[in-house]
Amino acid sequence: MIKNIMGFMVVALLVSSSLLSMTVIPSANAEQVSADLAKTITGKLKASRPDLSFGAVETTPVSGLYLVRINGTQFFYVNETGEYIISGDMYRARPGLFVPVKDLAAANIRKNRMAGVPKEDTIIFPAVGKTKAIVYVFTDVDCHYCRKLHNESVPVLNQQGVEVRYLAYPRAGLNSASYRKIASAWCAEDKQKALSALKNRQSIPENICDNNPVAAQYALGQEMGVTGTPALIMEDGTMLPGYRPAPELLKIIGVK
Repeated sequence: MIKNIMGFMVVALLVSSSLLSMTVIPSANAEQVSADLAKTITGKLKASRPDLSFGAVETTPVSGLYLVRINGTQFFYVNETGEYIISGDMYRARPGLFVPVKDLAAANIRKNRMAGVPKEDTIIFPAVGKTKAIVYVFTDVDCHYCRKLHNESVPVLNQQGVEVRYLAYPRAGLNSASYRKIASAWCAEDKQKALSALKNRQSIPENICDNNPVAAQYALGQEMGVTGTPALIMEDGTMLPGYRPAPELLKIIGVK
C-alpha cells in the first residue's frame, strides 16, 4: 500500500493491534552504520525534509534495510540510498512470538546488565541435571501471576534444564509491606524456602538485613523497563512481561 506521509512516498507496513499486543523486545544487537553510509542516507532525507531532525542510522536484520530515528522518538526504515522509506513496525518471527526490530539496542543492554547481576544476589531455583538455559524473573510476593508462575511453570522449567534466577521487584515500592516481606526472604537462611512460603500466602519472620539487594534490584527492574510482575528476561535480553505457561516458555527459550 502506497501512502504519502510527511511529504515522502512511503511504502506502509500495516500491523494490526492484535499483533502489537503480542510483541516483546528482541535479542539482536543493532549497530550504527559507517559514517559514509549514514551521510548518504541522512543527506538524501534532509534534502527532502530539512525541517526534521534525523538521528542515528542503524543496521537491521534485513540486508540493505536500515533504521533511521527522527525527532528523537520516531523512526522509519530506508534503503541504502535513503530514497525508499518504509513507515511502521517490522517484526522478526521467532518460535512462540513476534519480536519488533525497532528496540534491538534495548535487548542488548538488558543482556549485558543481567549478566552482571551477582549470582549470589538472586534466589535460584536450579535446573535438574545439566543447565541448558537461564531465565531471570523480576518478582513480587503479593502478585497472583507471580505465584502462578512459581507454582506451575518454574518446576517444569527446572525439570527441563532451565535455571530460574529471581530478582526482587516489590511493585508497591520500597516503603511497603511487600518490600518488608520480600526483603525478609532475601535475608532468610533458606531463601528458596522463604520465597516459596510467601508465594503460597504463608508468613515468614520479618528479617530485613543490612545491605540486602532488594532496592538495587528494584532500581534495576525499572531501568530494564519492568512495569509489572512477573517480568522474565532471557539470557539474550528478550523480555517477556507477565505469566506464561511452561510449554510456551520452553518453546521461546528453545529448550525441548
